[in-house]
Amino acid sequence: MKIVQFEHHGSTVWGSLHNENIHILTGDIFSGATETNEVVPLSQVKLLPPIAPPKIIGIGLNYKAHIKESPFPAPEVPLMFLKATTSVIGHLDTIILPPDAKKVEYEGELGIVIGKKASHVSEAEAMNYVLGCTVVNDISARDYHAQDKSFCRSKGVDTFCPFGPCIVTGLDPSNLKIETRLNGKTVQSSDTSDLLFNVPQLVSFASRYMTLLPGDLIATGTPGGVGAIKKGDVLEVEVEGVGVLKNFVC
Repeated sequence: MKIVQFEHHGSTVWGSLHNENIHILTGDIFSGATETNEVVPLSQVKLLPPIAPPKIIGIGLNYKAHIKESPFPAPEVPLMFLKATTSVIGHLDTIILPPDAKKVEYEGELGIVIGKKASHVSEAEAMNYVLGCTVVNDISARDYHAQDKSFCRSKGVDTFCPFGPCIVTGLDPSNLKIETRLNGKTVQSSDTSDLLFNVPQLVSFASRYMTLLPGDLIATGTPGGVGAIKKGDVLEVEVEGVGVLKNFVC
């Protein structure tokens, strides 16, 4: 199922995306939503972020190719950080560059949405706690990080976490193609088999230290090829089986 969220008759609702049509869902996506007979054309709605995450966990230096292009050694354990929930925007929304930021970069990523409360889960059990896959662009201000020696400000700025357009359930995240395009030009191209720590390892590791809640978003890391963005740019991140997340830079 491809789960989307949008406004309909003054309410925020979930739906199941089928090509160019959305079937409105009833019930809760975490406990078993079902499709209704009410169908809304995709062209008539504005998609919202598919969920409001209770927390956003980012993973740094998690693609082998990205590690090679960085000045840092491969981490011994997943390098976790948190992004502010207020950084979330959706598909076709605008990334707003702070006026004092001098070097802001894109990071196309596979996102994992947690489906049920998870604490100290094993790698073998981890996928049982995953609702589905999504697309994330982990926008990062490198000059902020250089000043702060911290990810908090550099990755937590408002609009610095576009994700969507949907959450796809039942998708195996182990070998998915991922591509980022800047103004139509491919700038990142890889697949999730290049992850240093795979999805079950990430979910298990994170759950040892912080309880994962339904709706939590894990951004699993970015491939090689990160680069700068500027006002007027158009960014697209595509994950196989999920779709394209498109955003504008202002």
